[in-house]
Amino acid sequence: MKRVVTGGISHETSTFTTVPTTLQSYRERFLLRGPEILKVMRGTNTTLGGYIDGAEKHGFELIPTLLAEAHTSAPTPRAVFDGLVGELLDGIRAAGPIDGVLLELHGSMCAGDLDGSDAVPDAEGHVLAEIRRLVGPGVPILAELDIHSNVSPLMVQMADVLIGRETYPEVDMAERARECADVLSRIWKDRLRPTMALHQIPMVWGMNQVTNHSPMKEAMAELHRIEAQPGVVCASIATCYFVADVPDMGASVYVVTDNDLAAAQRYADELGAWCYQRRADWHFHMPRTRDALAQALAAGRYPVIFADLQDNTGGGSPGDSTGMLRTFVDAGLRDACVLNITDPDAVRQCQAAGVGGQLTLDVGGKSSPLQGQPVRMTARVLALSDGKFRYDGPIYAGLERSLGPSAHIEQNGIHVLLTTHREQPYDTAFARTLGLDPRQMRFIGVKSAAHFRAGFESWAGAIYVVSEPSVHDLRNLTFKRLKRQLYSFSDAK
Repeated sequence: MKRVVTGGISHETSTFTTVPTTLQSYRERFLLRGPEILKVMRGTNTTLGGYIDGAEKHGFELIPTLLAEAHTSAPTPRAVFDGLVGELLDGIRAAGPIDGVLLELHGSMCAGDLDGSDAVPDAEGHVLAEIRRLVGPGVPILAELDIHSNVSPLMVQMADVLIGRETYPEVDMAERARECADVLSRIWKDRLRPTMALHQIPMVWGMNQVTNHSPMKEAMAELHRIEAQPGVVCASIATCYFVADVPDMGASVYVVTDNDLAAAQRYADELGAWCYQRRADWHFHMPRTRDALAQALAAGRYPVIFADLQDNTGGGSPGDSTGMLRTFVDAGLRDACVLNITDPDAVRQCQAAGVGGQLTLDVGGKSSPLQGQPVRMTARVLALSDGKFRYDGPIYAGLERSLGPSAHIEQNGIHVLLTTHREQPYDTAFARTLGLDPRQMRFIGVKSAAHFRAGFESWAGAIYVVSEPSVHDLRNLTFKRLKRQLYSFSDAK
């Protein structure tokens, strides 16, 4: 029986956020070791869940090592990063002779002080190089990457196969992992010799990238056309993670062929050129909530969802910006809710008041002045919880999570969910644990860019992507480490 080690270190790193990353950040999301990885991830729509499926399908032994994943935040301190990498390598060593490596990586991680001597601007390249040094050139290394990756030449050089997710919202985590396992099996059984090429596109991909909508739908169709060409094993589009000031930030495509590097590069260049020719299509205007609200009231399609892209906690924002909440309050909306505002201090005050208690408190706006001023509310506490829940899916379907102590408050028909830990609403499961069914609301505010669509879009009357002041407001960001000129958001206006 073939023996394959699995695990990973996954972090999407913002170099502009005020949210620090610590070892506790990993513990709060996923810091799993050995058999615990298989126990937690089996049967879930996750990368490791897909690897488990692949092992069962192809009959190889899957040896779990370390799975470390933190919510999007600032660069991981070098000591923490080195400790995680060392533990991952120790797990691979302890496995003994192996026939392959299946990894979960993000594709836009960096570590250390990026202005200091301990900087690791390309953490995935570093991890892959360390693993390659350990296992040697003959052991296949395959990894699944997030669609929002900043793919570097080193990553492509050190891995045999990289496969990026093809959906946004990202609902194909397990599917892409199963594809990795399929390719690994072909390497063994069909003597497949993967050759991978990268084309770095000179642009920042805008947020017009929901894959079941045009124009991104057409981009995925073009990707699949390339994948159908003779000798092509797989291909991927990386739309980039744009709030990372690192040399390799930017969109890219990467293509794997069977023992034909020239063809891989030719197809990568072709797909990259196709994407760049349509560069203006990937951008759209994002109004403030007050302007979108006026449009929504005129249209009258309910429930209406306002997605605060700039304070998307899944993109590294603190999750406590107040522009959307203030708009709801000033407009005197009823049957309205905001999901979720990260405010541990407000949660503690709600706990002290107890369920049914009424209190005056300042909500949000505590992590940075850039997030807006707190909103003074006189609210009633409708529910309290420990934050534990299980995702409905499709994103993370079946996975258990905890947002820490949480509260549901209400003021004059405006409901707010307060959490201790940051998390964007992938579906309505968490809200329901606090007695709130968003489907019964007329106005819904979410701190999310697009992932909320997986659990909300099917029943929404209308959706507006909005922009409120935050630490990730592109108008206030300065990049100094990029290695190439990029067609950017400012160019697209």
